[in-house]
Formats: sequence, C-alpha cells, structure tokens
Amino acid sequence: MRASVPRNSVLITGARAPVALHLARLFHGAGWRVLLADTPAKPISAASRTCDGYFRLPPPRFQSKHYGDVVESLVKRENVSLVVPTCEEIFYLAAAWRERRMTARLFAPDTDVLARAHNKFAFIELCKSLNLAAPYTVLLQNGADLASIRSMASQMVFKPAWSRFASRVLLQPKPEDLDDLAPTPQAPWVAQEFIAGQEISAYAIAQNGRLQALSLYRSIYRAGKGAGIYFEAVDNEAATAFVSDFAAGTGWTGQLSFDLMRRPDGTVLPLECNPRATSGLHFFRDPEPFAQAIWSGEGSLKPDVSHPQTVRLALWIYGLPTALRRGDIRGFLDDLQSAEELLDWPQDPAPKRAQWRALGEIAALALRHRISLQRASTRDIEWDGPDQSSMEKLSG
Repeated sequence: MRASVPRNSVLITGARAPVALHLARLFHGAGWRVLLADTPAKPISAASRTCDGYFRLPPPRFQSKHYGDVVESLVKRENVSLVVPTCEEIFYLAAAWRERRMTARLFAPDTDVLARAHNKFAFIELCKSLNLAAPYTVLLQNGADLASIRSMASQMVFKPAWSRFASRVLLQPKPEDLDDLAPTPQAPWVAQEFIAGQEISAYAIAQNGRLQALSLYRSIYRAGKGAGIYFEAVDNEAATAFVSDFAAGTGWTGQLSFDLMRRPDGTVLPLECNPRATSGLHFFRDPEPFAQAIWSGEGSLKPDVSHPQTVRLALWIYGLPTALRRGDIRGFLDDLQSAEELLDWPQDPAPKRAQWRALGEIAALALRHRISLQRASTRDIEWDGPDQSSMEKLSG
C-alpha cells in the first residue's frame, strides 16, 4: 500500500475576514492542509470544509506578547510551513517574526517597510523617494501644524496617519470643522490635497519586488465611507504601472493593496496603501497557480473572475440605505442581481450560513463597547503605529 504524501500546512490568520476564507479555499484546492486562526469564537472561515483546524488566539492589540507566544507554539506544534496574514494582525506577526526564531515563512515584508506603507504620510514620502507622482500631503503633529493648513481646509482631505476604512476622514471641511482635531506626534494626522476623479483600488502579490498577481477594481457600494462591499473589476495601465513600480522599488514580498485616484487627464495618483489582503483577492479563483505564486514565487497571474463581487448580507445592510438616499432602488436591485455572492464556493455552503453567527458576535461586541459594527470588527487587531500607548484598555 502506497504511503500518503504529507501535505504542506498553511496558517491563515484574520479568519473573520472573507479574504481569509477565500485564501483557505484557494490553498485547499491546491492540496494544502489549511489551518485558520483569529480572536473571535466563530468566524465565518472556521465553518468552511476547507478548514482543517481553527485556533483561537489572544487579541494582539491588547496582549501582543501572549499573542506571539501562542502563534509561535501553534506554528511549531502543527508543523506550519507558511503563514499568510490577511488583516492588521500582520503588524503583530511581523514583530513576532523579527523577535523570535520562527520555523515557518511569513508572507509579509519586514516591520519597518510595513509601517512606512501603512502610515499615510510616510507612504507618500516613500512614493516620492521612488520618483512616483503623489498628491501634496502635510503631516500634522500639533496645533501649529494644523493652523498652518487651516486656510486651505476646503481644498484638502484630513485623516489620521494611522487608520483604516476611511475612519474619521474629513473631506474638504470648513476651517471651523478642524477645531476638534488634536494631532500629536504619537497620534498624527495628515492633510492631503483633494483629488477629483475616479477611485481605483488595487490588490497584488509580489515576491522580492516582482509583481506576480494584480487585480484592479472599484467599489460601487461601501460600508459607510470606507470598506467596499460591492466590487467591479476595471483595467487601467497607469494604475498597473504604479503598483509594479512601487513593488519593484521597495523589493516587496507579500500582499499589497492601494487606494488610487484616476484624474480626468488619465494620470493616477496614490492616496494610501494597505499592506495586507483586500477584496481584489476575490477576482482570483484558480487554486493551483495562486498558491504556487505565494509559496514558490513562480508564475504571473491575471484575474479569472469578471462579474461584480459582493456579500449580499452586507449589501442589504449598507447598500440599501445608500440606494434609498439616492432614490435609486431600481439600480440597487439591478446591481444585486448582476453580482456574484463572493461567499459562494462549490461544495462549501456552510460559511454563508455562518455569517449570521459571526455577525451576532461582532454586534454583541459593538453593544458592549458602544462602538460601530465596523469598529467592532477590527477593534482587537488594529495597529496605530509603533507607539500604542493611546490604545483603549481591554474590557469585557
């Protein structure tokens, strides 16, 4: 009797996210043993038939050392070969990999590169150092910095240097709208010139600066101001060139995402970088070449999905109110009909049902801490720079 060939094991973190579920399905389809890990008790990915094991972790934002200890033990015990982060836990993992002798490969850049990309001012400076065009952006660290830009407020966009999902963004505010801002060196803000045009999002994977996979898309519906919940593929040569040049200039290895703006003259400017997985991943569905690209660095992939992608539950929760405000119910129903449910996958229906339980867990957390659903979904993994002294204390 022929002995079975042992499978490589991949650990995918941030199991709460639909992108983690998608990665699990891709690696499982490529023959890998798939392990998932995160803080919630019942994330959607844990319900997938592609999940060979789910492991609950401490919240890294509040227990970073304990988080590192548990991940290190898990990697050794389960003989993990590869760790693929999906959300902001990537920063805590990168720190653990720098400080410890980990036995698995982390698909991510070094902590210093991650921090520069995530910081909304440092990212623009990084682009400029690579001779990439970028919008005028000012760092705000105190009241004097804020006062110096006050007269230009209506031409600018203000946002925390460390933030996600467009949280707390002020778009072309009046000068008096800045009165409540209190930037500090530990919690700085940026003021960036307002760029008119069409927003384009990008998701890529790269190895040692070589771009291996790229999808460009735009978000038709969003959860509030930030996270997209309905995605439509686009094609743009200038955006492709920017992503390729950035990856090459930084020697990037890992997943890489951007918010870009295409101006009326066709040029593309970067707004910010998300050095992690984003929804553009859902436009890749062929398991073997995708897993191979991450593991071995071989191949060059293009998206193999063309239909719009959405999570219908999120679309009903966030998209319907948007349509009602616009007075465009017919358009909303047409969009609902034309999009594919990104949680659907052959012979794997359980995660679609599990999203209700996962949503309930997030809603309970939101109620307990009196915060929004969106904030509750990331509260325990947020990373706001090397100085985390301003973070809220864990309660409950």
